[in-house]
This record gives sequence, structure tokens and C-alpha cells, in this order.
Amino acid sequence: MKQILFFLTNVQIMLDAEKRRRTQIFSFESAKSASFCVPNWTILLIITASVFILSACSSETESPPTPTAVIATPFIANTPTPVYGCSSISTEPTPALGTGSIFPSVSSADFSIGPADASVTLVEYCDFQSAGCKGMATIVNELVNNHADLRFVFRPLPLIGILDKSDKAILAALAAEEQGQFWGMYNLLFDKYDQWVNLDAGKFEAWVVKEASVLGMDGNQLTAAINAPETTTRMMSMVDAARQLNIAAVPLVLMNGEQFYLLDYKNMSDTIGLIALGAKQFTECPPFNIDSSKQYIATIQTEKGDIVIELYPDKAPLAVNSFVFLAREGWFNGVTFHRVIPGFAAQAGDPSGTGRGNPGYFFKNEISNLLFDRPGMVGMANSGPDTNGSQFFIAFAPAPHLDGAYTIFGFVLSGLDVAENLTPRDPAQGTLQPPGDKIIGVTIVEK
Repeated sequence: MKQILFFLTNVQIMLDAEKRRRTQIFSFESAKSASFCVPNWTILLIITASVFILSACSSETESPPTPTAVIATPFIANTPTPVYGCSSISTEPTPALGTGSIFPSVSSADFSIGPADASVTLVEYCDFQSAGCKGMATIVNELVNNHADLRFVFRPLPLIGILDKSDKAILAALAAEEQGQFWGMYNLLFDKYDQWVNLDAGKFEAWVVKEASVLGMDGNQLTAAINAPETTTRMMSMVDAARQLNIAAVPLVLMNGEQFYLLDYKNMSDTIGLIALGAKQFTECPPFNIDSSKQYIATIQTEKGDIVIELYPDKAPLAVNSFVFLAREGWFNGVTFHRVIPGFAAQAGDPSGTGRGNPGYFFKNEISNLLFDRPGMVGMANSGPDTNGSQFFIAFAPAPHLDGAYTIFGFVLSGLDVAENLTPRDPAQGTLQPPGDKIIGVTIVEK
């Protein structure tokens, strides 16, 4: 069952990617007149609980998620005001590497970097001379740099008889391991790929020994290890293991033991972020502790300065209760403003940084007499009626087309200029987005 769900996740991601390619993504000018909606991500919701995104799209091509996508647990606020509701989300646990997988579990014999207890383990079967593996090395480097909760495992797979220096490059990497320099050789071979990929095979050993010596490796020791029979024996055991697994092509990438097919940075990064988010999500709705007769002031500390927001517990008690709960739990700490559209709005609240993450529960819309009629209104992002979670947005301008569809739960008292100065970015426009500005923390003052 877990393999099927993980496979469906990949299928859904590919469908989303194709939909983004075929559908014209909104610009700021079109956003001001468009209605907000998100795709129907029923399958992806169940597996990764990834439905929250405030994105503009055409109502002709998108629809809200079906109500059967979550398992509802009624939640009644302890207040004499009308009944409000909250629903927890039941998700399939992320499979551990080796659990139900045909691929062997990570062991001490593997070449691995990153924390052993990481939420996500990425295993790659690849060759140093393959152009596809060279491209994957660039992607993996970015993933490792941007995801602290990621372990990467590289399993060399020599394409003997297909590429002329495949075996020689792997022998060099295995030989470098004797000096504790496997990853040094890994980086050397991929960083200087263009220098050796077209070399005559007979000249490769001299080239690699010279380059490795520059990096501080012992050239004589490396040469001896490259030509040692036991190094060749070890490499051939890797070939035999790959044949038993019927690996037909490289790169072959596993994410927590299941093969991952859409090998581009955005989809891999998004999936890693969503899986890692699962460790932070809550399994039930937060306790209702808000007093609607009190005043709540939230200060969002960002890399660009502070944004001070007055919350409206009398107008949106569920939204305020959730926001205060998450702030006090540290949910927002280190979270990026993943979507900032100048002149329109800034959105945050998703630790995965994908725009698809949520805290593990939903709560109902709370539509009052408040309107998006001025800059500084603070609303809950959702994927349709009653799917509010942790993502919120700060409006930079009046947005009457949002009225009635999004809960307003606060107003910016000061720091709107800070919000407007956040780095513009829209993940829906592609992968080449600048890094978003992070929330350092959120403090709540109750009066």
C-alpha cells in the first residue's frame, strides 16, 4: 500500500507539473483581477497533506479539493458564539528506506552524507561519466545545501562497455576512499567533468592522480589503490548487485526507499520539504484557549524587520486561536515567505516552503463584515472552503475579489513597509526563484 501511495504522489506531482506548463501562470497584473483557487489535489492531500497555497488561476481549469480528502474530527470552540469546526488530517506514514523496498537498506558500506536520522534519505545509483549523472550531481548539491534534514547516499554503478572511462572513474573514487576522500573525488569528477569526459581512456589515470594531488591526496597511494585487484573486485560486486536489481538506466533515484521519477530540482525539493514537514505536523486540532474579549498582538520578526499585527479574536476566533497556538509552538520559526507578489500580497506559514504544507489540521472559514478594502489586511490562505491551516497572507492593496472566500483575522499595525520590502518571488513561475526572506520568530502579547 505504501509503495502505491508513494507512486501516486509522483504521478500527481507530474500531473501538476504538466498542468503548470500548459496553463498560463498569472502575473501581478492578472492577479489583481483573478479569483484565487488551487488545483484538486485529492491524492496528494492524503499522502503529504499538501493543499495550502494562495495562488491565482482560472476557475475554468481549477476546482477546490473534494470534501472526502480528509477525515473530519468535530471540534467545538468553548465560546457562546456560533459553532466553529476543525478537522484533523489522517495521512499515510512516509515509508522508511528498505521497508517494503526491493532496494537494500543504507548500511555502513554506503557512501553517505547528512544526518543518519534525517526525515528523508535520497539514494542515487549513478555513474561518474554519464551526462545525466553529472546533471543530477548539480541538483543533489542544491538539495543538500537547502535541506538540513536530508541524507544523501551515492551508490556507484559502472556502465562498463557503454562508457569508456566509467570503470576507471569509479576505481578512482573507491581508491580515494582509502584516504577518506571519496566525497573529495566525487566532487572532483563532477566539478571537472568537462576536462576528462572526452579524454583518451589511457590518459585518465594520469589526469585524475594529478588533480587529486592538487587537492591534497597522496598520488602514489591513490595510484596503487586504483590498480589493486581488490578495488576492481569491489567495483564488480557493485555491477553484480545492480544486475540483480534489474537497473535499466541511470540516474536511478530513491526517496525513502521508493523510486522517484520526476528528477528536477523543484519537484524533488518540494517532495523532500513535504516529507520533512510530516515530522512537525500535529495529529489533532489545537486546544481552544482564545478569549474573544482580550486583545492579541502578534509581532512577526523577519530578516527585513518586524511586522506587528493586531489579531481579531472576536471576528475569527478559530484563525486567531490557531495562529497563536502555532506561534507559541515555534511553527513559524525559520519559515520562508515563499510567495511575495509586489502590489498584491506576501504569503508564509508553510515550513516546507512549497506552498502545499499545512499543520495537520483544517479549520472552517470565518467570514465576517471585514473586507479586503485596504492595505495591511491579514487573511488565511486556503484551498477552498473550510481548509484553513497555517498559511496566511498580508495584502498590499485592496483586493475585493477575495472578499467572502478568505478569513480575515488581523491587520498590520506597523511594518507594512517591511512586508512590502520582502524579496519578490512566485514559485509557480518556475524553479529559478531567489531565496525567500525568513521569519525569525513570532511573539504574542495578550492584553
